Amino acid sequence: MKPTTGLLAAALLATTAIGAPAETLRWARAGDSLTLDPHAQNEGPTHTLAHQMYEPLIIRDMTGAFQAALATDWAPKDGDPNVWVFNLRQGVTFHDGAAFTAEDVVFSINRAKSENSNMKELLSSITEVRAVGDHTVEFVTDGPNPILPSNLTNLFMMDKGWAEANGAVDVQQVEAGETTFASTNTNGTGAYKLVSREPDVKTVLTQNEDYWGMDQFPLDVTEIVYTPIQNAATRVAALLSGEVDFIQDVPVQDLGRVADTEGLVVKTAPQNRVIFFGMNMGADDIANDDVEGANPLADVRVRKAMSMAINREAIQQVVMRGQSQPAGMIAPPFVNGWSEEMDQATTDIDAAKALMAEAGYGDGFSIQLDCPNDRYINDEAICQAAVGMLAQIGVTVNLDAKPKAQHFPLITNGETDFYMLGWGVPTYDSEYIFNFLVHTRGSERGSWNGTGYSNPELDEMIVSLASETDLDARNATIQSIWEVVQDEQLYIPIHHQVLNWGMTDAVGIDVSPEDDPKMKFFTMN
Repeated sequence: MKPTTGLLAAALLATTAIGAPAETLRWARAGDSLTLDPHAQNEGPTHTLAHQMYEPLIIRDMTGAFQAALATDWAPKDGDPNVWVFNLRQGVTFHDGAAFTAEDVVFSINRAKSENSNMKELLSSITEVRAVGDHTVEFVTDGPNPILPSNLTNLFMMDKGWAEANGAVDVQQVEAGETTFASTNTNGTGAYKLVSREPDVKTVLTQNEDYWGMDQFPLDVTEIVYTPIQNAATRVAALLSGEVDFIQDVPVQDLGRVADTEGLVVKTAPQNRVIFFGMNMGADDIANDDVEGANPLADVRVRKAMSMAINREAIQQVVMRGQSQPAGMIAPPFVNGWSEEMDQATTDIDAAKALMAEAGYGDGFSIQLDCPNDRYINDEAICQAAVGMLAQIGVTVNLDAKPKAQHFPLITNGETDFYMLGWGVPTYDSEYIFNFLVHTRGSERGSWNGTGYSNPELDEMIVSLASETDLDARNATIQSIWEVVQDEQLYIPIHHQVLNWGMTDAVGIDVSPEDDPKMKFFTMN
């Protein structure tokens, strides 16, 4: 599904005037935010837009390091390791002028812990959050949680009074197609305020003149015009023609063209994200295959054979033009628990065929692969390459590629048998991966585990990570969990992404490993 170039050009021109002031940043990327509700979706582009308007207690700066945001300091409570104490920034107001207080933090955390929230796995160790005065909050955890602050960098604070007055106490149910006040309106403490929004077309933000950080950040950007442009050629054309100033995802085939254009620059960095395929191994039978009364994906030999059929080096060279790092595990090198030994994958068609035959599928089978076409770098092209590679071992793949807004609910609703997913790790710790992707799907964990995999013993080990203060013991548990994940071939890792940001030479910023530009850090020359 590609937008009409003419309509897109008209939309861009409607927001762009020749000689636009330097403080206006015209920003484009392949896909839009899925919602404005800050707790409804744990998804990169959704968080990135939210970061302009809302703020967490702690952020990561453009290098990935912790930086104080709405909290000025935080530490375990003296004498009680089960409590973290956060002191809040004073004098902060929401966009409507209401004061930010500890009650807003209590409300926001409890909201983010609720059933509909896509953020609840990050908060599963918290048993209580309480206000201690107007500007101090205590987080009570189920046992000491040494990495709790890492879980809060995308956990946005909302105004309790605003939410209650506008019927926005409950988190939006995105998968059910619900639209709420919080999904279409904002009231944050961030550096930018919402002016207008047309989903998948254009979002306009303006600088918050009452922002608490006016003297702490460059804040050269006074207006943001954000335009999702799904079509890669059209997105690059917009940058080359001067219709936009900054794009997050320069197509790999156009890197040289952009870099060689006067007035434009490309900045590159490894991303804290892995791209992989998931498989529904938990069902007795699956819908989108031609095997009656059985599920070929339930056999680990089939899963291993499919992984061995994927030629990651070929994808790296042909599809990604060298702009990827082949992966053997679904943790990026940034993450605690990653190891070079586990991050290896072998392509061996003969061995894969032998495993297929041993599993009783020597003649192969057919299956549908669900893939996004506007979320990851060359996502649909990667899936197309995998179709041909899997055919070599008799797996006939029918590819169904669609926009991420339709693709992601297939995973979270358990409606796909074979799918692409990418996973970043904002906590830089394996627990985040395990909570979302490995733990049995339930009310508190496993919301993105579309594999149907369930291992109660492994679940107990995952839960223990939140309260293990002996870091050597904790890392040993992480290693043990990874060994099971690898042995069971829960996922088929493809590669670690490489980021390429394209921009005019007037824009000053370095690439964030989280792919989450925060415009308050940008300079405009």
